[in-house]
Amino acid sequence: MAKSNPSHTPSDKIHIDIVSDIVCPWCWLGTRYLQQAVVDTRQHKPETDVHLTWRPYMLDPNIPAKGVVYRDYMKSKFGTGPNDRFKAMREHLEAAAPEVGIDFRFSDIPMRPNTLKAHMLMKWAQGQNKGDQAAEALFKAFFADLRDVGNTDVIIDIAEEIGLDPVIVSDLLAQNKDSDKIMAEIAYFRGLGVSGVPSFIYNGSFLIQGAQPAETHIKAIEKATQSPVEL
Repeated sequence: MAKSNPSHTPSDKIHIDIVSDIVCPWCWLGTRYLQQAVVDTRQHKPETDVHLTWRPYMLDPNIPAKGVVYRDYMKSKFGTGPNDRFKAMREHLEAAAPEVGIDFRFSDIPMRPNTLKAHMLMKWAQGQNKGDQAAEALFKAFFADLRDVGNTDVIIDIAEEIGLDPVIVSDLLAQNKDSDKIMAEIAYFRGLGVSGVPSFIYNGSFLIQGAQPAETHIKAIEKATQSPVEL
């Protein structure tokens, strides 16, 4: 992150980079909390302009292109029985989800996909000012609709659902377009010290990490109005 400009004056324009992965349930939950905070802030300060940019992250880039069986993967990663570390997290997520309109169906998810193609779609969608729509569609597809978001046909279908040209998206996927840029961006954020997601970077100057409640983001938005946007 670049050094701030000392001549900067407070502004109601706030830029938030959301570093996330589509298969991260905390990312969907954390984003809903952020959205609540943005709505609340705009109700009290309508002049506040919050701009979101989605940034890629892969929790496990070693997942094969065709994905792996979700249940087997989670068992190998988190253990089983009394050693099942995901069980407590899953219970917390499932309890918190309804309040923000999320339906997690962990027990029914068939595949743990490689998320590179999903991040490619996110990049192209943002170029058409559809980043938020793409993120929501991908999260819902994976966690609620049980679709394989690593599958090319599924990605093309989701692209069409959010108003992108499926023929163009199909061609871009066939070319593996921008995959190198996405991997470089992931490496960049790892280099900055981002080791977990979701991570919310406010004005390039400070970080909120994890699925923090809306109140935390409301305070962060207020703080960001006093922080310079770093370029």
